Amino acid sequence: MPRLVSVGNVVVDIVMRIGTMPEPGGDVIASSSEITAGGGLNTMVAARRDGMEVVFAGQYGTGPFGDVVRRALVDADVEVLQPGLDDVDSGYCVALVDASTERTFVTSVGAEGRLGAEELARVTLHDDDTLFVSGYGLAHPVNGRAIADWLGSVPAGVRVVFDPSPLVDTLDPAVLGPVMARADVLSTNAREARLLSPGSADLRQAVTAIAAGAPGTVLVRDGGAGCWVADPSLPDGPVLMPGFPVTAVDTNGAGDAHGGVLVAALSRGEGILGAVRRANAAAAIAVTRPGPATAPTRAETDAFLAPHRTAAERRG
Repeated sequence: MPRLVSVGNVVVDIVMRIGTMPEPGGDVIASSSEITAGGGLNTMVAARRDGMEVVFAGQYGTGPFGDVVRRALVDADVEVLQPGLDDVDSGYCVALVDASTERTFVTSVGAEGRLGAEELARVTLHDDDTLFVSGYGLAHPVNGRAIADWLGSVPAGVRVVFDPSPLVDTLDPAVLGPVMARADVLSTNAREARLLSPGSADLRQAVTAIAAGAPGTVLVRDGGAGCWVADPSLPDGPVLMPGFPVTAVDTNGAGDAHGGVLVAALSRGEGILGAVRRANAAAAIAVTRPGPATAPTRAETDAFLAPHRTAAERRG
């Protein structure tokens, strides 16, 4: 059965909701807060809820934050591959979500930054697997070098999906280059696409420029507007798969929901445009719910899409 295998990071999110960001040296009282596992967990939860088997091959630690991570992985029904580290705790991220639903992150690195060649040697991949790589993991010196080297041994039949993360412009080119070259699907948001294609006047131009140097499919998520798709199967260039109008309350984790459901749909044999449309729907549902791991179940996405079926789909 196809699996999503993630070598990303699972950290603890300390989420605080505020009206506006304070000025430097200022202070603000949060209207609410929570401590939960997040980071790479959200993509895995999204894929699992959409019916896919999921394996976590990343690193984690021991301590109060590691306990949160371990418990969340068990609750999400994710197979955990690594034994973990007993001399360091997992890291954490402070996420500030303001009234516009925009989020700002500050991260402290822990055990998740120690995924090396020895740990990656434990990973056995099958030809129908999808390997999910995140720029957050590549940002750590140990992980980045190890993953970039290891990708050269990943079987050609394994689909590699790469989400470069907001840290894309800080990644070591010697790490980013091999990962980009091996990625079958590159999935970014609008800001990341502009960082990868400086000087592009608009997103369509940025997508076109990125696709010219990428071997596979390029996706650029543009919030509620939808997702740009550049793929060799599209002879007329990139197309925008429209989003679904909803009232957003929290955009934290929307990109993760999109990525996890996209992988699940592709693994079931869905074409790229159909998979992106389904991922758009999952992201639309996710932003209507507060919290990071808010991806819908497969049944919820099916129900959401039912009224939006195209004429061709209704004809069967």
